[in-house]
Amino acid sequence: MGRTRIKKKQQKRGSLNYSLKRAYERFVKIRGSPREIALGFALGLFIGMTPTIGFQMPIAVFVAALFKWNKISAAVAVWITNPVTAPFIYSFSYFVGAKMLGFKIAPKLLTGLDFPTLKEAGARILLAATFGGVVVGIPLSLLGYYLAFSAVHGYQTKLKHRVAAKKEKLARKIRSKKGRVSKKKKNRRQ
Repeated sequence: MGRTRIKKKQQKRGSLNYSLKRAYERFVKIRGSPREIALGFALGLFIGMTPTIGFQMPIAVFVAALFKWNKISAAVAVWITNPVTAPFIYSFSYFVGAKMLGFKIAPKLLTGLDFPTLKEAGARILLAATFGGVVVGIPLSLLGYYLAFSAVHGYQTKLKHRVAAKKEKLARKIRSKKGRVSKKKKNRRQ
């Protein structure tokens, strides 16, 4: 029986659900006001959508510090683009940006391998990916703000209620002890 329970617990720890739950628990426990944490998170999501890979975290932390938003939540949210998701996010951002700017979706890079052609194609790709990242990043960061604010505010409110209930319970316990002590003193005097 004991071994089965241990194996199930170890399997749970290695699962995706367990990892996501732990990440959520750590996120809502970040210190700060729900507004500052949510603003930092939204900023991180927005910067994560831009093609600034490799510089996203320093940019997010710098801007969050500049506006006095939560730097930790900004740095966490930037990881929406990671080695697994970056190809999909940047492809989607490029596609959106190219469509909105009227560029051809598949630039012909291999037709002319001279530097000016590659430079122009690279500039167009970067422009389309940046524009698409901004267009996709704005609604994503608004949604991220709302979700982060709700999660952190809910956790902090629940924690405040729990602490208040424990304080009240402790105060009742102290009052009841004082009452017993004063009754004993009265009985001794009589």
